[in-house]
Amino acid sequence: MSRFRMYPTPAQAEQMLLHCAHARYVWNLAVEQHAHWKPGRRSAPGFAEQCRQLTEARRENEWLAAGNADVQQQALQDFAKVRNARFTSGFGEPTWRRKYQHEGFRVIGTDRVPEYQPDGSAKLNQKTGKQVMGRLAVVQRPNRRWAQVKVPGCGWVRFRLGARGKGARLPAAKTFRVTCRNGQWHAAFAVIPEPTPAPGTGEVIGIDRGVTITAALSDGRKLNCPQLTVRERAQIRKHERRAARAPKGSALKAAAYAKVAGLKAREVNRRKDWCEKTSTMLARAYDLVRFEKLNIKDMTRSAKGTAEQPSRNVRQKAGLNRGILAQGWGLLRRRTEDKAPGRVEDVPALYTSLRCSACGWIEKKSRKSQADFVCVSCGFTCNADENASINVAAGQGGIPRPRQSAGAGGVTTAASRSSTREPQPARVEIPLFLREGGCQMEYYYECGVNIPNAKDKTCSTWKHDGAQGHAGPATAVNKQYIVKNFGKMPVVTKFPMINLLVTFNDGSEAIGDDGKPGEKLRGWDVCVTKTTTKLCHSTGDGS
Repeated sequence: MSRFRMYPTPAQAEQMLLHCAHARYVWNLAVEQHAHWKPGRRSAPGFAEQCRQLTEARRENEWLAAGNADVQQQALQDFAKVRNARFTSGFGEPTWRRKYQHEGFRVIGTDRVPEYQPDGSAKLNQKTGKQVMGRLAVVQRPNRRWAQVKVPGCGWVRFRLGARGKGARLPAAKTFRVTCRNGQWHAAFAVIPEPTPAPGTGEVIGIDRGVTITAALSDGRKLNCPQLTVRERAQIRKHERRAARAPKGSALKAAAYAKVAGLKAREVNRRKDWCEKTSTMLARAYDLVRFEKLNIKDMTRSAKGTAEQPSRNVRQKAGLNRGILAQGWGLLRRRTEDKAPGRVEDVPALYTSLRCSACGWIEKKSRKSQADFVCVSCGFTCNADENASINVAAGQGGIPRPRQSAGAGGVTTAASRSSTREPQPARVEIPLFLREGGCQMEYYYECGVNIPNAKDKTCSTWKHDGAQGHAGPATAVNKQYIVKNFGKMPVVTKFPMINLLVTFNDGSEAIGDDGKPGEKLRGWDVCVTKTTTKLCHSTGDGS
C-alpha cells in the first residue's frame, strides 16, 4: 500500500470532512441493521438491498443527498467485505465508527482502462467476448515532487511524492482511501508492492526485542526506536493540565487536547518511519530474519484486576505496558514479513535470555542484570540482549536443557529436571586426597574427570578390555594430563569395572580388579611421580 500526505485547500478539506461524515453514517446504519437480527427474525439485508435502501434514503434526506453516492456506496461495500470476512480476518463483527476517530472514505477510480492477462493478452468477458475495461484512479504529476488526484466533489487534491524509491513513483491503483487524523490528510492507494529481493549471501540475523534496547541484532548492532524528547513530553503535560482546568465543552479544552494529540501523532509518525526503514534494511541485507516469538497482547494486558480481587503494582505495570507499546515490536515484525515474505521466522523466546551463546549452558544466575550476562559455566561475558539475539539467530529457543558441549548452534536434548536448576560444574582447587601407601595428589575437577598437577608427572592414559558404563577411555583435554575418574561415590550396578589396564609413557603397566556390582566406590586413581608408579585403590573404608 502506497500512502502519501495530502495538502487540500480549506474548501476541499471541508468537503472531504462531509464525505467522512456520510461514510460513517451509512456504515453505522448497516451495523445497526445487522445488530438488530436475532434467531427467528428475518435476515438482515445484503449489499444490493442496502444500495436500494440508500437510494430511497437519499430522496428523503437532504443532508445525505448532498453527498456523493459513490462514496456512500463504497462504505456499504466495505461493510459487506468486512462482514463476510469476520471469521477469517480475526477482527470479528464490524463495530461502530466514531467521529474524530474513524475519519475516512474510499474512492473508486473513474478512469476506464483496458485490462490484460499476466501473459500480455487481452482480458475478455466470457459472456460478451469484449475486452474488460477496468477502473483506474485519476492521478496527475505536475512536477517532480508533487502529484494530484481527483476526489469526488473536491476536484484535484495535491499530495506530496517521495524524494526517491517507491514513494517517488506515481501510484497506479483502482481505488484509494482518504483518511484524516489529527488534522493531517493522507491518501492510501491500493497497490501491492513487490517483495524485496533476497541478497543471496545466506546470512541469518537474530533480533531480540526489548524496552531499553528496541532491537538488539546478533551482529552486535543495537537499534532504538525514536521517542519524544524531554521538552515535548513537558509540553504534553502542560497542555493536559490546561485542558483539565478548562471548562467542559469550551474551545480552550478542545484546543489543548488538539495540541496533545498533535504531539502524540508526531511520536507515532517517528515510530512508523523507523519501523519502515529498519524493516527495509533487514529485508535487503539478510536472507533469513529471526525474531523471538512474543505474545505482545498478553504482555501488555492490564493488571488492575477486579473490584473483588484488586491487583498490586498497577501503575508500574501500566508504565511497562506503555514502554512496550512505544517500541513498535509488532509493527517491525509485520513490516519485515511484508517486505520479505517467506524469509522471516519466529523462535520461541523461552530460555533465550538464560542460555549462554558460547557453551549453551542454561542458568538464571548468568543473567547478572538487565544488561550484563556472565556465564557461570564457561565465564563468557556479553551484553544480555546481544547474547539473546545470538541464540535467536541460531534458533535456540524453547529447549529446556542443552548438552554441555553444545554451543548456540549445536544440538540439544531435553531432560526431565528443571531447566533453571542445572547440575553445577565442580570448581577447581578441591582439597588434597590422602591415600595410604604414600600416594598424595592434588586434583582439579572438571566435567567428570580428574586432572592432577602435571609439574613433575608423566602422561598416562586408561585402557580397558571392554568394560562399559563408567569405565570409558580417558582423553587429553587442553593438553593436560588426565586420569580417568568414575565419579563421586558411583554405584557399580550393571558393568563391573574389571581387568583395568593402565599403560604409562615409560612402558610400565598396572592391572586392577575394581569392585563388584552394588559396591560403593570412589574409583581408581593413578599416582604418577618421577620415581614411582602406583595404582592406588580407595574404597569407602579408606583401604
